[in-house]
Amino acid sequence: MARFLRNCWYMAAWSHEVGEASLRRRLLGDPIALYRRSDGTVAALVDRCPHRFAPLSMGTRDGDNLVCPYHGLTFDPQGACVHNPYSDQLPKGASIRSFPTVERDSIVWFWAGDEAKADTALIPDFSMLMISGHGAPLSGYMAMAAPYEMGIDNLLDLSHIEFVHKGSFAGMGVIFAGEHSLRQEGNRLHSNWWMTDVAAPPHTFGIYNPQMRCDHWLDMRWDAPAAMYLQVGACPHGESRDGGPLAHQAHILTPESENSTHYFWATTRGFPPTEESDAMLNGLFSQAFDDEDKPIIEATFRNMDGQDFWDLKPAYLGIDAGGTTARRILEKLIASETAG
Repeated sequence: MARFLRNCWYMAAWSHEVGEASLRRRLLGDPIALYRRSDGTVAALVDRCPHRFAPLSMGTRDGDNLVCPYHGLTFDPQGACVHNPYSDQLPKGASIRSFPTVERDSIVWFWAGDEAKADTALIPDFSMLMISGHGAPLSGYMAMAAPYEMGIDNLLDLSHIEFVHKGSFAGMGVIFAGEHSLRQEGNRLHSNWWMTDVAAPPHTFGIYNPQMRCDHWLDMRWDAPAAMYLQVGACPHGESRDGGPLAHQAHILTPESENSTHYFWATTRGFPPTEESDAMLNGLFSQAFDDEDKPIIEATFRNMDGQDFWDLKPAYLGIDAGGTTARRILEKLIASETAG
């Protein structure tokens, strides 16, 4: 059985994905039905009727309750059976697990562990995605046939930009002109790149002259188990970072199963939205994630032939310290939780 960190917040969906109709999504190995109650809050239930195990998401709504499509048992948002069409008596053991949810920053979070420990103060902050006058952030989703840890490795080591993203975000040697640093604050990591006196990066075009020399940064914050915030910035060489143009990005991974992952992403714009510019940005991110990241990550996982990551004795380059450290933190947290 896959070992996941349980007492933490995972992303279940973008807010716009969840409506009155049930959204079925496998999370941490379990099928989950997500839907909005009449008051607008999100309910999350194991999507499996305890009678003959039909998906409740295939059924109908009765107010805020879900009706099984197979034999009509009805369940409330807390997972309790509240109606049996065959008897006034409710069947024993006819309940399903529900999960605490919180909606924040257009993200639906769910707590996978002990409900009594569901502390909303532990939800990672992504409020920077909301910029007045720039519209809601562009957001997307990618299914990835690889463990979520491999997605963490990829995002905490952005040196891969030079090789993987030649058609989209290629650094054109900028990464090699920079310095990488890793800072740990408790169970939070900061994996940052600082590149000084380099050509203006593509995200500044239209703001800076492409020939202007810039100081450029890529600052990645990681919170266990796999919520990452990337700040992309640049400023004229030698000037303060405070006024430099920025893009704020969310890269949030949730295990679908032991060997598959939900990859949620979002980015702010450096300007008010237009149909043309949004189409350009969506195309750029689709190319970067679907056509560049996804194939290499999935091919790498397949090439491990089912062997354990550490048993393969991965070579260490230094710039991959972020992913290595994140794996060690996760292993420690999971071991502590399991022992407890």
